[in-house]
Amino acid sequence: MTKKITINIIDQIGRIDAILAKENLPYSRTTLAEWLQTGHILVNGVQVKRAYKVTTGDTITILQPEVITTEIIAEDIPLDIIYEDDDILVVNKPQGMVVHPAAGHSSGTLVNALLFHAPLSTINGEFRPGIVHRIDRDTSGLLMVAKNDQAHQGLSAQLKAHKNDRIYYALVRGEFVENSGTINAPINRHKVDRKKQAVQEGGREAITHFEVIERYVGYTLLKVRLETGRTHQIRVHMTYIGHPVVGDPVYGSAQNLAGVKLNGQMLHAKTLSLTQPKTGEELRFDSALPAYFKDALATLTPIIQNNN
Repeated sequence: MTKKITINIIDQIGRIDAILAKENLPYSRTTLAEWLQTGHILVNGVQVKRAYKVTTGDTITILQPEVITTEIIAEDIPLDIIYEDDDILVVNKPQGMVVHPAAGHSSGTLVNALLFHAPLSTINGEFRPGIVHRIDRDTSGLLMVAKNDQAHQGLSAQLKAHKNDRIYYALVRGEFVENSGTINAPINRHKVDRKKQAVQEGGREAITHFEVIERYVGYTLLKVRLETGRTHQIRVHMTYIGHPVVGDPVYGSAQNLAGVKLNGQMLHAKTLSLTQPKTGEELRFDSALPAYFKDALATLTPIIQNNN
């Protein structure tokens, strides 16, 4: 049942968003702004913009959207588990699998599969149990998962202190002259497209180290090490320096390579190191390049280096 709140304007003066902020309502300013935009807040029965200035006699009606509860269902989905003990596990996520449920992805996610396999930490709430860090849906590779809250806190502290070694392989457009380098450029949410990230002055510190593994005609295979872990960091940084990740539909362009259809960016989380949070044991894991990555590389022409 939709909850309804009515506010009668008597002597209040100003924009509707400012008036609502003073009414001691049980909603945040962000929520109220969203509801104004989606038509859940009306003035005299009509949708208005945030800049609307109320007048004496106006009636504001707030129609709180009905909350739909969603239960995450454990699903018997095969997992490529690289390591597991009583506290943690390391899983090799395939390309195309979403890490946790979200709008449009209520099932078939890594979390659905993990819940079927083992108990998970509760720190990240109902929809992200056990998830300490994420990789994008179309990025494959290694993820560490916490099976209890103590382990989750320990792994999160390691990430915050930059103590984990996270190495990716990325196929990018263009031929690199240098053999290695570092990109130190702050990242923040894109000012126009809120679904994207971008290099912006005043953004959060973002540092990416890269090393050339192999050169191809028109492309380069890189080993990329994250010092920080911002959203889409590798994809944003590579585009920023003019070498977008091949197949990236957001920051580059989706494409085929000599007839091989790409289902997303050519990015694989290959190596992961961590400290077992309870025992203190140093652990390091490596994964082979998946078939989709090898198939794409096989279509390229290597550049033969002349060492004379």
